[in-house]
Amino acid sequence: MVTKYMSFSLGKQSQKASSEKIKQIKQWIYQALPIDDETSISLSQLQCTESECPSIETVINVMTNPVQQYKIYKSIAEIEYTDISLLKQNT
Repeated sequence: MVTKYMSFSLGKQSQKASSEKIKQIKQWIYQALPIDDETSISLSQLQCTESECPSIETVINVMTNPVQQYKIYKSIAEIEYTDISLLKQNT
Protein backbone atom coordinates (compact mmCIF):
# COMPACT_ATOMS: atom_id res chain seq x y z
CA MET A 1 0.00 0.00 0.00
CA VAL A 2 1.37 3.41 -0.93
CA THR A 3 0.90 5.90 1.87
CA LYS A 4 1.24 9.48 0.75
CA TYR A 5 -0.60 12.37 2.34
CA MET A 6 -0.78 16.06 2.75
CA SER A 7 -2.53 17.91 5.49
CA PHE A 8 -2.97 21.65 5.47
CA SER A 9 -4.25 23.46 8.51
CA LEU A 10 -5.02 27.04 7.63
CA GLY A 11 -6.18 29.65 10.08
CA LYS A 12 -5.98 30.02 13.83
CA GLN A 13 -8.92 27.80 14.76
CA SER A 14 -8.20 24.75 12.63
CA GLN A 15 -7.40 21.45 14.29
CA LYS A 16 -4.13 19.81 13.32
CA ALA A 17 -4.72 16.29 12.10
CA SER A 18 -2.67 13.52 13.64
CA SER A 19 -0.80 11.16 11.34
CA GLU A 20 -2.66 8.24 12.98
CA LYS A 21 -6.03 9.76 12.07
CA ILE A 22 -4.89 10.38 8.49
CA LYS A 23 -3.73 6.77 8.16
CA GLN A 24 -7.07 5.54 9.58
CA ILE A 25 -9.06 7.63 7.11
CA LYS A 26 -6.95 6.33 4.22
CA GLN A 27 -7.60 2.75 5.32
CA TRP A 28 -11.32 3.49 5.35
CA ILE A 29 -11.06 4.99 1.84
CA TYR A 30 -9.30 1.89 0.51
CA GLN A 31 -12.02 -0.26 2.10
CA ALA A 32 -14.96 1.84 0.92
CA LEU A 33 -13.99 2.81 -2.62
CA PRO A 34 -13.21 0.55 -5.59
CA ILE A 35 -9.50 1.45 -5.79
CA ASP A 36 -6.39 -0.69 -5.45
CA ASP A 37 -3.96 -0.16 -2.62
CA GLU A 38 -1.28 1.14 -5.01
CA THR A 39 -3.37 4.24 -5.73
CA SER A 40 -2.22 7.34 -3.85
CA ILE A 41 -4.64 9.36 -1.76
CA SER A 42 -4.24 12.99 -0.74
CA LEU A 43 -6.08 14.59 2.20
CA SER A 44 -6.18 18.37 2.58
CA GLN A 45 -7.90 20.25 5.37
CA LEU A 46 -8.96 23.74 4.31
CA GLN A 47 -10.51 26.62 6.19
CA CYS A 48 -12.60 29.23 4.41
CA THR A 49 -13.71 32.62 5.73
CA GLU A 50 -15.99 33.51 2.83
CA SER A 51 -19.73 33.39 3.46
CA GLU A 52 -20.56 31.01 0.58
CA CYS A 53 -18.32 28.16 1.72
CA PRO A 54 -18.23 25.98 4.84
CA SER A 55 -15.86 27.11 7.58
CA ILE A 56 -13.76 23.96 7.27
CA GLU A 57 -13.62 21.07 4.83
CA THR A 58 -11.49 18.06 4.05
CA VAL A 59 -10.72 17.48 0.40
CA ILE A 60 -9.89 13.91 -0.61
CA ASN A 61 -8.11 13.33 -3.92
CA VAL A 62 -7.80 9.77 -5.18
CA MET A 63 -4.98 9.84 -7.73
CA THR A 64 -6.59 7.85 -10.52
CA ASN A 65 -6.86 9.00 -14.11
CA PRO A 66 -8.90 11.17 -13.97
CA VAL A 67 -8.43 12.21 -10.34
CA GLN A 68 -11.47 11.52 -8.16
CA GLN A 69 -12.18 14.36 -5.72
CA TYR A 70 -14.47 14.27 -2.69
CA LYS A 71 -15.26 16.89 -0.06
CA ILE A 72 -16.38 16.34 3.50
CA TYR A 73 -17.43 19.43 5.42
CA LYS A 74 -15.61 18.46 8.60
CA SER A 75 -12.05 18.65 9.85
CA ILE A 76 -9.88 15.56 9.41
CA ALA A 77 -10.08 14.97 13.17
CA GLU A 78 -13.90 14.84 13.03
CA ILE A 79 -14.25 12.37 10.13
CA GLU A 80 -15.73 8.97 10.98
CA TYR A 81 -16.11 5.80 8.92
CA THR A 82 -19.73 6.67 8.10
CA ASP A 83 -18.53 9.84 6.34
CA ILE A 84 -16.17 7.79 4.19
CA SER A 85 -18.76 5.09 3.47
CA LEU A 86 -21.06 7.78 2.04
CA LEU A 87 -18.41 8.55 -0.60
CA LYS A 88 -19.36 5.30 -2.37
CA GLN A 89 -22.64 6.92 -3.36
CA ASN A 90 -20.68 9.51 -5.35
CA THR A 91 -18.62 7.03 -7.40
